[in-house]
Amino acid sequence: MKQRINQYLAEKNIASRREADELIAKGLVFINGKKALLGQKVDETVDQIEVKNLKKHYVYYAYNKPVGIVTTTPQAGEKDIIHHTHFPHKVFPIGRLDKDSHGLIIMTNDRTLTKKILEPNRDHEKEYAVKIQEKVTEPFLKFMSGGVTLPDGTKTKPCKISKIAPDQFSIILTEGKNRQIRRMVASFNYTVVDLKRIRIGKVFLRTLKPG
Repeated sequence: MKQRINQYLAEKNIASRREADELIAKGLVFINGKKALLGQKVDETVDQIEVKNLKKHYVYYAYNKPVGIVTTTPQAGEKDIIHHTHFPHKVFPIGRLDKDSHGLIIMTNDRTLTKKILEPNRDHEKEYAVKIQEKVTEPFLKFMSGGVTLPDGTKTKPCKISKIAPDQFSIILTEGKNRQIRRMVASFNYTVVDLKRIRIGKVFLRTLKPG
């Protein structure tokens, strides 16, 4: 089955589609011994695809985002994560963590990782510690765990949730809707006081200090 060369390279985790287009433009991608063209289609069962002089050093950072830092589309006067951090490599955040929340976020220059972590059907777990104004009750835990219908009509997936203090709970999600936990809690007429992400897959926040 034929597919675009940039899609093929992305699926093989050689480069993101955009990076693949850059490699093609530089004349570093070859199909059956000839330089590939942008948009050209290939069939891996028939065609021989080669990428020459591919030198890329990928880095992955676990970062403890403080409250007040924006991960995506900052507005005027807001501090965004790219300009707030000072990594030795040019990196970007995988996913988002809203301004009022804090905790673990992965920073990398590997665009192929974004798809692996964020695709809903991959069911990667993200764990949060949440404090609310009210008391954590059994009806609340049952309501949250079964999946919540949000005001816009979308329903969240069932999740794992447990009480860790009278006003605190741990919740594990396998999806990442915008401000999902806050909206789920608000649907029960409760209010989030503090929200911290403590785990993404097998990567834990542990004792990593803010910033």
